[in-house]
Order: sequence, then structure tokens, then C-alpha cells
Amino acid sequence: MKNISVAHSPDADDIFMYMAIKFGWVDSKILKFSNTADDIQTLNEAALKGIYDVCAISFALYPLIADEYALLRTAVSFGEGYGPKLIKKKNTILKPNFKVALSGAHTTNALLFRVAYPKARVVYKNFLDIENAVLSGEVDAGVLIHESILDFNDELCVECEIWDIWVELSGGKLPLPLGGMALRRSLPITDAIECERVLTKAVDVANTHKQVLSKMLLERNLVRVDDKKLEIYLGLYANDNSVSMNELQLNAVNKLFEIGYKHGFYPKSVDAFSSLVPTEYMDFRFS
Repeated sequence: MKNISVAHSPDADDIFMYMAIKFGWVDSKILKFSNTADDIQTLNEAALKGIYDVCAISFALYPLIADEYALLRTAVSFGEGYGPKLIKKKNTILKPNFKVALSGAHTTNALLFRVAYPKARVVYKNFLDIENAVLSGEVDAGVLIHESILDFNDELCVECEIWDIWVELSGGKLPLPLGGMALRRSLPITDAIECERVLTKAVDVANTHKQVLSKMLLERNLVRVDDKKLEIYLGLYANDNSVSMNELQLNAVNKLFEIGYKHGFYPKSVDAFSSLVPTEYMDFRFS
């Protein structure tokens, strides 16, 4: 069987959505899967280099890899009224050129932040180090992502929600596209379709059996949060809307691409709908 290399983040939602494959709940007759976990900016950089067959990415990265990777419909994370947070020390006022720590140059939050705060001095850090960088005074502010948004030091407060920036830029009717999955275009079309089928089934099975799988992840120390935070976090980022992107979500992804192109982040315009794996091929093949 052909091996498919899958890279995802070590965050609770990505682990949750992949583990049905790892635990043998979902499999394929023609493909086997191996997985690697790394922080999102490292994965974005890996996608730019074409390292993995399937790679978790920030949606904001995709137009830069569209020639080499197709978009998968599954294992997606969107914010709906929530998302990354710009935090600072309490009782401080940020100057226009404040120094800020972001989790990576190609993350969705970085794109939206840089549009909203063009004068800010940006440094990039692993998202796990951002809170301490603000507390130590190394930076004036930082954007928290993933589980960090659920609980941070009492000395800090929220200056701005990235969700609010998104609402202003997008018109306020679309969910915030954060993380998705990309699949190498050089894979044979039948393998690509099978790969998406298996990954979609894994996310669906995980979501359907959320309590059982969550317990297994906690017992094996595979996540960084306790049971209560895990339940909250999965409710935000690994839910019914993560199984397969709908038209509204794809329109949101296109709006993000449009914003990025308008502000010079991409050399060309990219359409999310035409970037998907063409699963209709199987219908034509057997009709």
C-alpha cells in the first residue's frame, strides 16, 4: 500500500481530528498513513517546501502553495464570534508602532493583524512563547492562538479580538477561516480522492464519538489541556463544521484570499472552489 505522510499541529483539535486513523477506527484498502506533529508556522514552511503529502496549514498560506497543493474540504477550523486574541499588560496603552509577537508570518491571524496594524513592529515566535514574551516586556503585545486563548495570566488583558478585525474587513457575515489541510497535487487523482475520503471519515468518526476519543487522548497525555478545557476547545474548533466545508465556509476562505490579494500578500488571485480535490471524477469514471 502507498504511504501518505500527514503533518498536523500538536494542538488538541488537530490531534482529535486525526486520531481515529491512528487508533485504527478508520482505514483504507489502498493507502496507509504516517503522521508528524509540529507547530503551525513550521507546517506552513513545510508546505512551502512541499515536504508532506498532506499538511495542516493556515488558510492564509494557501494562495502561496496553490500550484503545488489542492485544498481538502475536511479537518478545518473556523471561528464564529471568536478566534485569536491580541493581548497586552493591563493598564498599558499601545503606541501605533508597538512591538508585537505573532505565531508566524503565514498564519491567518498575522495577515489580518498586519492589515489592521500596519505600523506595528512584528516579531515571530512559537505560539507557546508569546504570553511570556508579553509578561517579560520583550514585546508590548502578542496574539494568542489555539488553547492559549482559553486561559492566560491575570496580568494580561485583551486589546483586540482578531474576530473583530475579520468582521470589519469581511463585512460581518462570514466565519473566520483559520486552519485547513492541503494535499499534494502530484498524487494520482484516485489516491487524492481516497485520501480525502479517509480523512473526512476520521473527522466525522471523531466528532461522533467525541466523549470516548477525548477520554483516550487525556489518558494518554496527548493534549495539553484538562478535560474541561478540552471540551470547550473542541466545541470551538473541532465540531460539525469541521467535517466538510460548506459553501458559506468556502466563501469565507475566498474572502480571506481576496483581502490578502488586495493588500499585497499574494502575487495572484486564487479561488477556493476551484482549488478543491475533484471528487466528482469518481462519478464520471464509473458512470
